[in-house]
Amino acid sequence: MSPDDSSPSPVISHRGFALGMILGLLLGLGCTWMLGPLHEFNTEPYQLRPEARHHYMAAIALEFMQSGDLARAISRLAELRPRQDPIQAMALAACELGSSGYLETDSGIAAVRAMTAFYQLQGRRGCADRLLPALEAERIKATPAPRPANDARPPALPSKTSVPIIRPAAPLVGQIAARPPGRRFEGRLASAFCDPTRRGIIEVTVTDLLGEGLPGERIGVYWEDDESLFASGLKVERGDAYADFKMQEGIDYTIAMPGASEPLADSLRAEPCLASGGYESLTSHRVEFRQIG
Repeated sequence: MSPDDSSPSPVISHRGFALGMILGLLLGLGCTWMLGPLHEFNTEPYQLRPEARHHYMAAIALEFMQSGDLARAISRLAELRPRQDPIQAMALAACELGSSGYLETDSGIAAVRAMTAFYQLQGRRGCADRLLPALEAERIKATPAPRPANDARPPALPSKTSVPIIRPAAPLVGQIAARPPGRRFEGRLASAFCDPTRRGIIEVTVTDLLGEGLPGERIGVYWEDDESLFASGLKVERGDAYADFKMQEGIDYTIAMPGASEPLADSLRAEPCLASGGYESLTSHRVEFRQIG
């Protein structure tokens, strides 16, 4: 064998081939990732990206405006595992969408309006209240300008149509609206108390047949010609059963679970009282709703 036969060229050739394979594999993976990224399947709501979470919440609000099922809406919002209570999370999401050009389309306006209606029904406020175009202003835009009598052309269609707020039917005292067959509850006034740190509060608990707290159950408070609807479980630090309502002094309030219970026989009133230690306060009440069927 001549000295030239011991040339290292085959070794260099193998190394070059291996290097080429590695570079080709990396290039192929990069092209696949950029041109055809993997799609996610079975993603849980809490794993969604922030923008997708906001769209998911808008869909929940739109569905709620049609069904009026607050318990289901709260349950779906809870699946997002928000840092705030679900109603406040909805208000923040509406603010984010309203600030990001979402209101430039009719569908965006309808979605944000549904979100604001959702949290306003629970007595909340958010920045979307100010960002959302006024409904009356939209109606003016949607009204075609009158055409002259001698103009035979049809009037131009408006570029935008008004999207009314659709609110679930709210019952009045003595006219508690029926809802689909489901849970039935019996309410009772558990106690009245005087606490300077809890002035004029109606504290409500909603429990099932076993005494476990039930979140997302609608509660209605009615007085004079007004009313307020809210839900159990929104104050997570107080548990699933808990909800409360702030009374004004000297007004008689009636409380019920719309479509699920009779109104409480006793009206509730915030009156001046003297707490232990001689502190002045307003009477508060504890009300319990327990499932009976």
